[in-house]
Amino acid sequence: MTGIIAHRGNNGDTCENTRGAFAQSLALDIAGVECDVNMTKDGHVVIIHDLTVDRTSNGTGAVAELELTQLRELNFGTEDSPEQIMLLDELLELVAAHPGKRVLIETKHPSPFGARLDEAVADIVRARGMDDGEQVACISFNPEAIERFRTLLPQVPSFLLCDPAEALPTDLRGATGLGPSITQAQRESMREPAYVWTVNQPREMTWCLTHGVELMATDLPQLAVDLSHG
Repeated sequence: MTGIIAHRGNNGDTCENTRGAFAQSLALDIAGVECDVNMTKDGHVVIIHDLTVDRTSNGTGAVAELELTQLRELNFGTEDSPEQIMLLDELLELVAAHPGKRVLIETKHPSPFGARLDEAVADIVRARGMDDGEQVACISFNPEAIERFRTLLPQVPSFLLCDPAEALPTDLRGATGLGPSITQAQRESMREPAYVWTVNQPREMTWCLTHGVELMATDLPQLAVDLSHG
């Protein structure tokens, strides 16, 4: 059965990559959530998609040039429902409180910190005791990051994300499976376990549910749940 993953934590209905988004999604009948991570100037791994805070907060500046205390002063939610930036460790704590749910962690590359970002993620996962592969998976467009995770977290599943403009890679670089876009997945025959993104149209969701896709990421998890129970 296809597992539904809330992309950036219910990105379609709430502010992306926030505690409120993740909490709302984890309460649904889904497989888990997906998040993006970057590193702060003082070495903290935080949940944010972009290299800057400009689009998703009321501040400006590069994440890599700001310390955690500075980022915590910004609002990543709305005026009525303010949200602080989350640490990866805080999200892992939240997911751990929902047995059977998982989090897919995307390390954003190229990163100003290079391999340090992947190493820091692995350290945090191990410190939480979540390196058994039951509730965590790692994803990245960067093949070197995938190779690092196979060494750093050998029991944790990983998916190599694919450039939609290119053919699916034949070398998984040690990944458990591929992470094609929905367009790629529909265009090419899938031979490996697949994490398909970002699936927001009902017909695309139905395709994933009927074609053996292992995991599908969506900004609209409630719609996907409704269709899966259809």
